[in-house]
Amino acid sequence: MAQSTISVRVNDEDKKLFENFCKETGLNVTVAINMFVKSVIREQKLPFEVKADHFYSDENMKVLRRSVKQLREGKGKEHDIIEVTK
Repeated sequence: MAQSTISVRVNDEDKKLFENFCKETGLNVTVAINMFVKSVIREQKLPFEVKADHFYSDENMKVLRRSVKQLREGKGKEHDIIEVTK
């Protein structure tokens, strides 16, 4: 079967940490990436959840900026952060 090369850029520290992980688990980088590719193909999804953090959405950032502006203008008052435990 013909093979192709995929070239990916990662930061140096992440590359070292990934290589160390692979070595500690008895794999090499090529095998680990091929496992990822085969899993995506077989399952037709990423093998982990990918989701957006809506805190940083444009709409929420507008609300936050408006709130900060109001506080700086002396409207409203600051409050303590309330920790919620489940």
